[in-house]
Amino acid sequence: MMKSFFTLILLLTLMGCDQMESQKKSTHEETNKSEKQLLMDFEMIDLSGSIRNSSEWNNSAKLINFWATWCAPCRREIPLLNETQKNLTGTQIQIIGIAVDDFDEVLSYAETTNFDYPILIGEEDAVAIAENSGVDFIGLPFTMIVTKDQEIIKTHIGEIKEHHIELITQTLKAIENGEMTVSEAKMQLGSI
Repeated sequence: MMKSFFTLILLLTLMGCDQMESQKKSTHEETNKSEKQLLMDFEMIDLSGSIRNSSEWNNSAKLINFWATWCAPCRREIPLLNETQKNLTGTQIQIIGIAVDDFDEVLSYAETTNFDYPILIGEEDAVAIAENSGVDFIGLPFTMIVTKDQEIIKTHIGEIKEHHIELITQTLKAIENGEMTVSEAKMQLGSI
């Protein structure tokens, strides 16, 4: 009887420790998630061969779209991104395309495709932008939504559709106008 009692006490103690350890892990994970992910400064070549620095757009919120010429969903996004950039005239929101591709391939593709937003080109350098900012780069197309304060508030893997763009631009405008906090924006964008 006494042996069973001690076994029960030991079991309950171990279960309690395990729960406490799980709570510590959960709290640690929540703390890490609440830390800001910031877009690190970068330089890349544009379609004209000029080096562009990301600081050009520091006073704007950004939708940074990683794409490639060989990626069909990436190519399908371009007309929507062009139209969106035109509609964003007069706002502090900038679309930036980053081609994870060979310079000559992108140049050739750009001869038959219009871009109404800046296109930067790199191969490993393009992937490094996301990775240096603490974002796991898994595939293309890949989009980062960034505040004017360089905080990455959402990443999206897969094709951006019109309903995504509407939610993203609405959210970024609300932040710009002081109608929404970054925390609220993260929650709202969590659905895409």
